[in-house]
Amino acid sequence: MPRILLVEPVAAAGIDLLAASHQTHVRLDLKRPELLRLLADGEGYDALVVRSQTRVDAELLAAATPRLSVVGVASVGTDRIDLAAATRAGVMVVNAPTGNTIAAAEHTVALMLSLLRRIPRADASVREGRWDRSALTGSELRGRTVGIIGLGRIGKAVARRVAAFEARVLAYDPYLIADQATEASARLVGLPELLLRADIVTVHTPLTRATRGLVGRAAIEAMKPGAYLLNVARGGIVDETVLAEALTEGRLGGAALDVYSAEPLAADSPLRATPNTILTPHLGASTREAQDRVGVEMAEQVVLALSGVTPPYAINAPAVALDVAPRLRPFVELARRLAIVARQLGSGPFDGVGLTYAGEIAAHETAPIRTAALGGLLEPVTDQRVNAVNADLVARERGLTVSETRTDAVEAWTSLLTLEAGGLRLSGATAHGRPRLTALNGFSLDAELAGRMLVTRHHDRPGIVGTVGTLLAQAGVNISSLELSRLSAAGEAAMLVSVDQSIPPAVLAGLERIPGVREVRVLELPILPGG
Repeated sequence: MPRILLVEPVAAAGIDLLAASHQTHVRLDLKRPELLRLLADGEGYDALVVRSQTRVDAELLAAATPRLSVVGVASVGTDRIDLAAATRAGVMVVNAPTGNTIAAAEHTVALMLSLLRRIPRADASVREGRWDRSALTGSELRGRTVGIIGLGRIGKAVARRVAAFEARVLAYDPYLIADQATEASARLVGLPELLLRADIVTVHTPLTRATRGLVGRAAIEAMKPGAYLLNVARGGIVDETVLAEALTEGRLGGAALDVYSAEPLAADSPLRATPNTILTPHLGASTREAQDRVGVEMAEQVVLALSGVTPPYAINAPAVALDVAPRLRPFVELARRLAIVARQLGSGPFDGVGLTYAGEIAAHETAPIRTAALGGLLEPVTDQRVNAVNADLVARERGLTVSETRTDAVEAWTSLLTLEAGGLRLSGATAHGRPRLTALNGFSLDAELAGRMLVTRHHDRPGIVGTVGTLLAQAGVNISSLELSRLSAAGEAAMLVSVDQSIPPAVLAGLERIPGVREVRVLELPILPGG
């Protein structure tokens, strides 16, 4: 049974989902040396669940592999995860990108309104015995221009909410087109225009190399005098020192921050003393509803990953929509098995692989099929795990070229996958979800790709099939099925014999000596469930 280690708090609903079918251990507040020892010692763990504090880097991955196969992040952000190191190690990283969308958007709007209406200062004045009504006159959101940097899920949710307040919404996102922004009640503009025109600027991008320090000195100096700045995304996007200077000098009207470059916020941070500032301790996702959604969403991704399915929110592996995955899954397994056949029958080493998707599968995202084929070819000939996460990377590093072709044309089967590698051309399809070999170097076949199989090439002449059967029977090897194909009468023929027992070397040698037999090979494939 897969083992899962949780090292940061996750909602009980998420833990319950994991524990329903997996050994789930909760160990909170571990020091890093303790965590490394726990991952490296004993049985190890198949999955590690974190939130936003644990640093998952090359050192941790080295301690946890080869058993660790998935890291589940119970949040949107993955800036504490070394994705490049995880990909190289073949460790899938999944997160929960939609669970806290509403909570983060509502927190953003709450901070925005609190800034405009000076609510924290008003609360403090009343508690201190004052009644400063005239000094605390605020502003309305209606009619203001709100600039949103990053129009992802949360950015779009913020846009729709502030538009409901009758505010104008500008958005900057280099990965969107204008129509996508319009759907969220926003107008797409460049960053300079947004900074120049917005009364309120709110940040909703992930923390990446490109966005670290994005709102720095140049951006803050370009903002309108008296504008407000909010960050409910990730610390490090806003230059906090420059922001503190702008607030102290009165160039900005105020700021509200929920995230910081170092958390908890340092005692000597200049932000603590700046005027017109609202500081909250990373509360964007901190609602009961969001924590439940995030925990369940993350757990669903981890469970799918451990079952061998690439989940829709895999960060570093090709994924497909949940409604498409069941239809594609049999072809992922077919690709892996065709690759195993090519590896066992081909004349390696391989310098290229060609994949042709025909029929219905050609209309779908085929990256999971490609990576499964590459994994089947490469894993036994490398010293590392090769899977959907790192198959493309390993192929590039080994100089393996990959070509892919799509076609609507297909005969007999609704979908057909063809793999060319190592001098072989193999075609396969699925029947009732089970992979079948339909062609081998021009020979038409229909054999289930599972278990132990004897493959022969021989001249089409009387007696060969019977002699093969006799030699196997004399050795106590039972034949479970047999497929025979020929290119022409009395020409070249091929036979694929599924057997229940291992074939002794002496028997193989005897088969090779049968007059007319040109080649004898044995295939070893994983048994299928129910097979």
